[in-house]
Amino acid sequence: MRPHLRLGVNIDHIATIRNARGGRHPDPVRAAKLAIEAGADGITAHLREDRRHIRDDDIARLKAEISKPLNLEIAATVEMTAIALKIKPHAVCLVPERRTERTTEGGLDAVAAGAMLAQTIAQLNAAGIRVSLFITADQAQIRQAVALAAPVIEIHTGAWCEALAHGDKSAAAAEWQRICAGAKLAKSLGLEVHAGHGLDYASAEAIAALPEIVELNIGHFLIGEAAFVGLSETIKRMRAAMDRGRAKAHA
Repeated sequence: MRPHLRLGVNIDHIATIRNARGGRHPDPVRAAKLAIEAGADGITAHLREDRRHIRDDDIARLKAEISKPLNLEIAATVEMTAIALKIKPHAVCLVPERRTERTTEGGLDAVAAGAMLAQTIAQLNAAGIRVSLFITADQAQIRQAVALAAPVIEIHTGAWCEALAHGDKSAAAAEWQRICAGAKLAKSLGLEVHAGHGLDYASAEAIAALPEIVELNIGHFLIGEAAFVGLSETIKRMRAAMDRGRAKAHA
């Protein structure tokens, strides 16, 4: 029996659409429930400092109303750590954050931010919240995750996906090799390995073939495709792509 590859659906951009006009529609909590019905294994939401999409009440409602694990993405700040400790989601993914960026650019520099991250990770671990670090597949970053007692890493796949989108085969191949090596190293060190950022049907199917990876977190592509075929259908197609890739890992 092949190990199940989990799909976490990020519903941030349902909130982006809502906030463009104000009011309550479309409701990200409703989107989360539809995603779960369609096959999502969990829901991811990023509470940013400027609340540009997901808001505090969205997080509280998600925690109270969804039937699958909630993965809260946050920056490692005092404010965000306090919110996580109050809400107590299933998981917290620590990410870099700059207010000027459109989306998360690059992975967290866990080496440079080690002292700051250590306190945050210790608090979350003590509260029974699964902690992951959103990092590039760099050996130093992976080893630092172990040193900081973060049990999970999420490999930033953005550079690989961008190279694929631009048809840069050389860059894509180099990034792919880095992801493969990083995933193997992380698993050998006892870390649980996730991946995400920029994934579409084709790239998700490809990365699903890596047996070390146990979870993919995907958002922007799914919400964009949902405008054409509906959220449920999009998630079903993504689940099928992931299952095809996972089958290759255990063929």
